[in-house]
Amino acid sequence: MMLQELVARAAGLHSDRAAVCFDECNGKPPAFYTYATVVELAVELTAFLQKHCGHQGKCEIGLYCYPGINLPSWILGILQVPAAYSPIDPDAPPAISTYFMKKSNLQYILVENDKINKFRMSHADCFYHNSSAIEHTGLTLFQVSSSNTDFSSEVDNMKSKCEPFKAVDNSQPGYTFGPDQTEVKAAEAGYMAAGQKDTLAYVLHTSGTTGIPKIVRVPHKCIVPNIQHLKSIFEITPDDVLFLASPLTFDPSVVELFMALTSGASILVVPNTIKMMPMELSAALFHHHHVTVLQATPTLLRRFGAHIIKSRVLSANTSLRVLALGGEAFPVLSLLKSWKHKENKTSIFNLYGITEVSSWATCYKIPEEVFSADFRTDFPVPLGSPLLGTKLEVRDANGSAVLEGEGQILIGGEERICFLDDEITVPLGTMRETGDFVRVENAKLFFLGRKDNQIKRHGKRFNIEYLQQVAEDLCQVEACAVTWYQQEKLILFVLPKDDFEERETLKELQMHLPAYAVPDEIVEIKALPLTSHGKVDISELNKIYQNHLNSRRRDSKLSDAEELWERLQYLWKSVLGLPCDSTGISKDAVFLFSGGDSLKALRFYEEIEMLVGKAVPGLLEVILSHSIEEVYRHIIKMLFPDEEQLMNSDNVVKRKLRGSSGEEFHGKYIKLTSERGLEIASGLIPFIALSRGNNFFPMNFTKSCMQPKNTVWVGVEPLQQPSFLHSKAPGVMKSHVQRSELESRILTLENKANKNDHSSVQQNHTECSHSSVAELAMCVRWKSNTRKCVDASPLVVIPAKEEVSASVYVGSHSHAMQAIDLDLGEIKWEKTLGDRIESSACVSKCGNFIVVGCYDGLVYVLQSSDGEIHWTFVTGDTVKSSAVVDPSSGLIYIGSHDQHVYALDIYKKVTGSKIWKSNLGKPLFSSPHCNENYIYVGCVDGNLYCYTHSGEKVWQFSTNGPVFSSPCLSSLTKQEIFFGSHDCFIYCCNMEGNLLWKFEATSSVYGTPFIFQSDDLNNKILLAAVSTDGKVWILNAKSGTAEAVDQLPGEVFSSPVVWGSKLVVGCRNDYVYCLDLYIAGKNNN
Repeated sequence: MMLQELVARAAGLHSDRAAVCFDECNGKPPAFYTYATVVELAVELTAFLQKHCGHQGKCEIGLYCYPGINLPSWILGILQVPAAYSPIDPDAPPAISTYFMKKSNLQYILVENDKINKFRMSHADCFYHNSSAIEHTGLTLFQVSSSNTDFSSEVDNMKSKCEPFKAVDNSQPGYTFGPDQTEVKAAEAGYMAAGQKDTLAYVLHTSGTTGIPKIVRVPHKCIVPNIQHLKSIFEITPDDVLFLASPLTFDPSVVELFMALTSGASILVVPNTIKMMPMELSAALFHHHHVTVLQATPTLLRRFGAHIIKSRVLSANTSLRVLALGGEAFPVLSLLKSWKHKENKTSIFNLYGITEVSSWATCYKIPEEVFSADFRTDFPVPLGSPLLGTKLEVRDANGSAVLEGEGQILIGGEERICFLDDEITVPLGTMRETGDFVRVENAKLFFLGRKDNQIKRHGKRFNIEYLQQVAEDLCQVEACAVTWYQQEKLILFVLPKDDFEERETLKELQMHLPAYAVPDEIVEIKALPLTSHGKVDISELNKIYQNHLNSRRRDSKLSDAEELWERLQYLWKSVLGLPCDSTGISKDAVFLFSGGDSLKALRFYEEIEMLVGKAVPGLLEVILSHSIEEVYRHIIKMLFPDEEQLMNSDNVVKRKLRGSSGEEFHGKYIKLTSERGLEIASGLIPFIALSRGNNFFPMNFTKSCMQPKNTVWVGVEPLQQPSFLHSKAPGVMKSHVQRSELESRILTLENKANKNDHSSVQQNHTECSHSSVAELAMCVRWKSNTRKCVDASPLVVIPAKEEVSASVYVGSHSHAMQAIDLDLGEIKWEKTLGDRIESSACVSKCGNFIVVGCYDGLVYVLQSSDGEIHWTFVTGDTVKSSAVVDPSSGLIYIGSHDQHVYALDIYKKVTGSKIWKSNLGKPLFSSPHCNENYIYVGCVDGNLYCYTHSGEKVWQFSTNGPVFSSPCLSSLTKQEIFFGSHDCFIYCCNMEGNLLWKFEATSSVYGTPFIFQSDDLNNKILLAAVSTDGKVWILNAKSGTAEAVDQLPGEVFSSPVVWGSKLVVGCRNDYVYCLDLYIAGKNNN
C-alpha cells in the first residue's frame, strides 16, 4: 500500500478525531483539524494539481513552507495526484535550495502564500507564477521557467566534486542480519525503477556535511514497512499524540507524520522558533498537549537541559510513553539514568538508519532493569534488530564478511531501496555503504562511530566519539561534543553543570582515558549548536573555537555604554545578515523573530562575549527570549553596575563608526618619500615581482635606466614604469646605450611580460555567458604538495640574473611557507611558521626578504634565499591580510583581525618601528588596491567601496553577496576595476563605479582576478579568475566572454598570478598548481 491509502483508511475510521494540532505558543488557542477536514482540503489540492500539473509518468512537486496546521493536507494532496512531495526549507541557503530544485528537475513548486516574496527573492531566475492562489489551502503554484528546464552546467560541476555514495552488489558474500518474519519476493525484472507510476513517495537531499548534498528519491515500498513496523513496536493507538520534532527536509519527519496519520492519532506542530526555546517547548509538549511519543536526536533532547528533562520529559508523572532517540550516537546510560525518575515509565528506544535507505534500519528497546540503581553503568547499547524488510551486513576494508570484530555496516533489502542522484533503476537487494563502523559481538552490533570521525593521534588510531562518551559520563558534564580542529587539536566542548571545574574535569578524563585520547583543551559553551536536522553542528563548533582563540589575543575594546549600543546593533545586523547601514534597530526587536535561529544566537552570544572581553552569565537565555534593549541592559548591568543612567538605550547618542583611531593617524594623508634610509647589508637585488590583483613591478634599477622623477608604485595602477617596459620599437630600445642587468633580462622576456595597452574598453552592460568555442587551453605544468589547503595566493619573483631561476612563494594551512622554482616546480626551501598561513606574501624593496602574515598574530620577515626568520612583528590577532610594500619608502603595509592596519619598517627591526595605524572598525577580507587618486576595497556587506587617500567615500558598487575578492587594477586596462563576489559573478566596473560587464561563474568567486597579455596567446588582453568550485576561467578583459576554462581537483580560495603563459594558483586539495596556457592546435613546447 501507499502512504495516502493508509491515511485514507485511518481517516475513514476516525473522521471526527483531531488529526493535527498547531500551537503558536503565543497565548492564543491552538488550532485543530479533524481527519475529515484534512482529507477534504487534501482532495481540493489534489484536484487543482491534477488540472494544472501536466505530467507524464512520475511527477515530483516541491513544497516550500514552514510547518503549520495545513501541512498534513498539503502533503496528502500531493501524494494523491499521485506525485512525490519534495520539501524545500525556506531558511536554507538559496544556493542549496536552487541546487536541489534543479538537480531534482522539479517542474512545479507549491509555495506557502506568506513565503512568496521570500521565494521570489531567492529564486527569481528559476520560476514564474503559473496560476492564482489555490483557494482555502494557503498555497500558490509556481512552474519552472522554460529557460531553466534543462539542468544547468553547475549542477554537473557540483556533482563531480562529490564522492558518490557507493552501492554494493549484493552478490558479494556478507554476514547478513534479517528479521525472521519477512520474506520479500524479488520482482521478476530484478530491479526497481524510479520512473514507474506511483513509485515515489517523497524526495529529499542529504545534509551535505561531507560534500555536495545527494538527492534521495524514496519509494512507497521503502518507507511503508518502516512506518508499519515502528507503529507496532511503539504500540501507537488513536489516543496518542506525536510531536513533529524533525524538519520536513529530514526523513524522520516522514515517520513522525505518518505514524500518527495512519493510526488515527494526532500530530502536534509548533513554529520553528518555539523548538529553540526549551521552556516554551517543554510546556507545550508536556503541560498543554500531553505528548505521548517523541522521536528526536540525542542533541535535541539535551537542549532541554537536565532540569527540564528531569522535571517534565522523564518525570514520574510525564505523559511521554515512548522516547525514540536516533540520528546520532546513543547517550551513555549513566546520563540517561541521571535524567530518568525512578518511577518514570517511559520506554526508551535506540534507532539507527541513514537517509539513503530512508528512514530507520534498526530499533532496540532499552531494558527497564538497566535503569535500576544496582545495574552496571557501562552496559553497551546495541543497534538492535533490523526493521521490516531491512537487511544489514558488516564488511571489513577488503569487502569480506565480519562475523566477530569491527567493520563497516551496510544497509539494504529486497525493496528497501532509494534512488540516489541520477539513478533511474536500482537492482533489488542493493546494499548501501553507510560510512559507520560497528563492532560485531555475539551477533549484536555496537556502534563505534563515523568513518570520518576516526583520527590518528600520537601514533594511535581511535574514534573521537569515544572521548565524548567518557566525558558525558562525568557528573559535572551536562552535555558535550568533540572536534578534531584543523586535524591538529582535540577539543572537548562542554555544557557544564554548576560544579564544573576545568582542571578537575581534565584530571578525571586522564584517569579514564589513554593519553592519546585526552583532549588538548576544554572549552565551555552555553548550548550545543545544531544543524537543521537536530545534530551537533561541527563547523559551528570550530568557529566557536576559532573565536575562543581570537578572544585570548583581544582586550576589551569597549570604552562606554554609548559604544556598546552601537556595537550591539552592528553585531545584530551582521549576524542576522541585515544591511549594515545607519538604520537603527528597534528597541523591541527580538532575535528569534528578526530572522535568527539557534546557531545565529550562539554566534551573536560568542561575538558579544568577545566584544566585552568576559563571560556574561545568562546572556544566551536573554538573547533567545527577550528584546535587544533587554540584551543591552543585561550586559550593562555586568559592565557598568554603578552607572544607572546608562541603563536606558534612549540616552545613547548614535554616532558613526570612525574609520581611524584618530590618535596616531589624525585622519591625515601621510606622504612617504623615497629619501628614507635603507639599512641593507647585502645591497639591492634587481627583480620583477608579481602578486595577486596585478601587483606587477620592477625593482632596484640603476639610475642610468631611470628617467627623472619616475616613481614605481606597488599595488598602485597605472604603473609609472621605466619606458622600455611599455615599448616595442627597436629605436627606443637602442636609445638606452647602457642597460642595467635587469633591463637586459626584461628585454629578453618582454614577450612574456604584461604589456601596456592604453585602448579603452567599450562599455558592455550585458551579462556575459560562457563561450562555447575557446581557442585557449590549459594543462598542468607542475604541482607542489604543501600537505594542507592552500588558500594563500602565490608571489612570483623573477630575478634580473639569468642564472637565478624565478621563484613562487606561497604558504598553506600546514604552517609551511614554500619557495618553488617557477619553471621546474622543485621546492627551493620550506619554513614552518607558528600557525596556518592564509596571507599572501610580498617581497621587500631590497629583494632580500619575504613578508607574510600568520594565524598566530605574527608578521614574519623571512630571508628570500633560505627562508630563515629575519624578524617578527606581533599584532593583536590573526593576520590573514596580505602585505604590500611601498617601493619608494620600503615600508611594509599589512592589516590584522585586531582591526588595525600597520606600516612597518622591517629594516629597523631592533625597535620594530610602527609608523601609524588606523582603526577600520570591522575586519575586512578583501585587501585594498589603490591608484594615485583613490583606494578601492571590497566588504562583506556586498559592496565595493572607493575612498580618497584621506578617507572620504567617493562611491560604492553593490553586488548580491559578500565581496571577499580584492579589486584588480592594471595598466593594461586603465579605466577598469575587476573583482569577484560570493554571488558567483565576476564584475568589471569603471572608475566611476558603473557596471561595464559581469560574468556568471559556476560558484562563488573569492579570489582576485589577474589581467595579462602575451604574444604567445594572440596578444589579447585577458583576465584570469577562479571560482571556489575549482574552475579556472580565462575571460576576454574587454567583453567579459569566456576564452577558456579548466577544472582543478579541489576548491579554490587562492588568487591566480600569471607570468607569460604560466598561471600559478593554490588549491584546497593541498597543492599549488602551475598551468601552461597555450593556443589549442598550435605547436607548443
